[in-house]
Amino acid sequence: MTIFGIPVMVIAIFALAALGVGGVLYALFYNKVQLQEQSGKRLAAIKDRSSDTKGRKAAVERVNEGQRRRKQLSESLDDLEQRTKDREKHITKPSLKMQIKQAGLNIEMRSFYLMSAGVGALLAFIALIFGVGLIYLPAIFFAAAFGLPRWIVAFLRKRRMKQFLEEFPNAIDVIVRAIKSGLPLNDGIRLIASESKEPVRTEFRRIVEAQQLGVPTPDACLRMYNHMPIPEANFFAIVIQIQQQAGGNLSEALGNLSKVLRARKQMKNKVSAMSMEAKASAAIIGSLPPVVTLLVYLTSPEYIMLLFTTNTGLFIIGVSLVWMSIGIFVMRQMINFDV
Repeated sequence: MTIFGIPVMVIAIFALAALGVGGVLYALFYNKVQLQEQSGKRLAAIKDRSSDTKGRKAAVERVNEGQRRRKQLSESLDDLEQRTKDREKHITKPSLKMQIKQAGLNIEMRSFYLMSAGVGALLAFIALIFGVGLIYLPAIFFAAAFGLPRWIVAFLRKRRMKQFLEEFPNAIDVIVRAIKSGLPLNDGIRLIASESKEPVRTEFRRIVEAQQLGVPTPDACLRMYNHMPIPEANFFAIVIQIQQQAGGNLSEALGNLSKVLRARKQMKNKVSAMSMEAKASAAIIGSLPPVVTLLVYLTSPEYIMLLFTTNTGLFIIGVSLVWMSIGIFVMRQMINFDV
């Protein structure tokens, strides 16, 4: 029997020979093939472990970096809080010299004391002309010399702070637009120091002058709180300090600060409007005694002049002024809200 002219026996012999040779080759190279497969598997496992190790290292580094940034930010906030407390010890109860500077007055202390003494002497002389007893002149001189000038300084100081709050959010908005347009922070501060309204311009000019003397920008901004002791100025300095130490988007941070300042201003206006009725009532009650005294003087001068020409009347006036002052102070505290 043949297949394609080749005997079947010959084909069978060749097939058996090929199978035998294949078996021999398989037996000879099996271990080597198996070792190559095992080596490939080990290499793949090592590569997987190395990639996993790199991923874990990257994840650990990201976690450590976040922890370092949080720690740095926490330390910065603690340092700012401690520095703020140290400054507030001197700012909550400022000296008379610091109050004069905060009021925007350029007066030497010697000149202030001389002016105070002159005001006291003038009012005491006017009281003497109107027939006030000599026993009351020292009290009038003391009240006029030590009370009236300080009241004027406190009034000017409060008014200057109010003017600063009116313009400060607009100044921050200008700095934000300057930063977004590509200018550095220092150029934005110089722009406010030259173009803004008073008293914001003066306070930012102090920052620029401190920078020219080599003081870092965050420290120069912190100094503004000494001359303008309001929370808004402290907020601005804290934002600059944190951004310089921890980084971040300064324009976004200052933009949020501007929004917060405007919200605080709106809340203050709302509280002022809601307490206006109580303030009007307090003003009417406080003005009744002098108005009634004036009307009685116009109708019956002989009757009311006993209060001003006799010691008993002057004593009654003094006691009444003390009680009226206490009542006005209590009413003021009842309608004075801090936002």
